[in-house]
Amino acid sequence: MSTTARIPAAPVDGILGQIVKTMSRRMFGKVPESMGVLWHHKDALKASMAYGRKLDSWDKLDKNLSTYATMAAAATIGCSFCLDFGYFMAHNHGLDETKAREVPRWRESAVFTPVERRVMEYAEAMCQTPVEVTDELSAALLDDLGPAGLVELTTKVGFMNATARGNVALGIHSEEFADACGLAPLATPAAAAVTSSA
Repeated sequence: MSTTARIPAAPVDGILGQIVKTMSRRMFGKVPESMGVLWHHKDALKASMAYGRKLDSWDKLDKNLSTYATMAAAATIGCSFCLDFGYFMAHNHGLDETKAREVPRWRESAVFTPVERRVMEYAEAMCQTPVEVTDELSAALLDDLGPAGLVELTTKVGFMNATARGNVALGIHSEEFADACGLAPLATPAAAAVTSSA
């Protein structure tokens, strides 16, 4: 599989480009290469970034649970950019990065609580076609999170599902944000490790 995006990057230019580059360097330490791909349609980029920031400001769902859920969705879809970026942001926001690095192998890992496992199971189920969320899982999460928390979880996973699928379709891959700040590599599921070593 190619590690090059399917659309050549455009120069991130103009006054808006300078603002975006300054903000990116401040937030991420660099300007993501994928920014140039999305720069071809600035309105789509701005809308996506604005909605993402709005979702990040919500507080009905614990921030760690939100991170595990969106990272689990990214892992299910296969978006290396989103998975790496989620891990990097968990570190930057002072969240539990030890657990965040384990998300790709959450079913095998012993570090997660039952609620955290249900949240990641829900995220995975939402990313299937057709959606595989069960009444039992929804009822358990309603007890765990309350109505507002479950709606927030669903909305954030839905947004990640769209973003991750878009990145995969465009050929946008990990830009190794986590490596750049010295984080340990993301854990790899045992089955995937066996397959990749064959």
